[in-house]
Amino acid sequence: MADTTLPLAISMGEPAGIGPDLILRLYARRAELRLPPFIVFGHFDFLAARAARLGLSIRLEHSMPTEAAARFANALPVVHVEGLVPDKPGEPTALSGKVVIESIAQATNATVTGACRGLVTAPIHKAVLYTAGFKYPGHTEFLAALCDRDGNLPMPVMMLAHEELRVVPATIHVPIRDVPGLLTQELVAETGRIVAHDLRTRFSIAAPRLGFAGLNPHAGEGGKIGTEDLDIVAPAVAQLQHEGIMAEGPIPADTLFYLPHWRHYDAVIAMYHDQALIPIKTVAFDEAVNVTLGLKIVRTSPDHGTAFDLAGTGKGSDASFLAALRLADRLTGGQA
Repeated sequence: MADTTLPLAISMGEPAGIGPDLILRLYARRAELRLPPFIVFGHFDFLAARAARLGLSIRLEHSMPTEAAARFANALPVVHVEGLVPDKPGEPTALSGKVVIESIAQATNATVTGACRGLVTAPIHKAVLYTAGFKYPGHTEFLAALCDRDGNLPMPVMMLAHEELRVVPATIHVPIRDVPGLLTQELVAETGRIVAHDLRTRFSIAAPRLGFAGLNPHAGEGGKIGTEDLDIVAPAVAQLQHEGIMAEGPIPADTLFYLPHWRHYDAVIAMYHDQALIPIKTVAFDEAVNVTLGLKIVRTSPDHGTAFDLAGTGKGSDASFLAALRLADRLTGGQA
């Protein structure tokens, strides 16, 4: 368990988006919300300008993680990342891409090395980052590479969580036509292993119960509506059961996500992105949290994008970002 006297690290995210706004707005309510200390990795002058734009009367101070907890009550601790970051809400620019990438890298490094106890990432805009040399499919893959310190690249697993409802997509940002070819018995089984391990070690669930959704309607109807559930999902579940993991499936997704059934499991593993995200966003659109499993560190993120139309306006819900902060705190030994 991490040292709870250490701060959480927050990466600034896309400057033209709503992420910086939410960080600043939540800090302004730190006493009311009883927030755990955190330190922001980002461009100092930009954050000050955005706070002024939002009409927030808060102080920012250049800080190191070791100083953050002591300073947090009186000023927002910031690790300054050099670069050019214009305060133009809703207008993403390649100029700020390198700062966004570096803020993620520095916040992750501070967490991996133990200077911070957990990581919360604000939303990014990948199209801008690609122009700045970003070479990863997404945030999660970049974090996995940053956490690779011994040549063993971790397999990151994306979980969306809301209270006791948790769902994991086995495949993520891929075309739907590619999903059947990407699903393998080992992928499904290894995803289940990582989920079970982190539910035990991070979420303190002694004997996690996992439900596996079928890929096809009616979980394939015994092979009559596609054979993937019979040939891939069922053997993976059987392998996990053999290893002592409480796993069930494949289960037809249209009944598995009926709330009384869903709550029977500590996590549900779905076969593709929308099969997982539609249910969780239906029940908790503004409050679900993205948690990356399989890493050496705790990483959470709000379950929404950059919301360019809301950036700089002071509008938009901060519920998901707040939930991400609280969950990162709880998973690293705090009381939030």
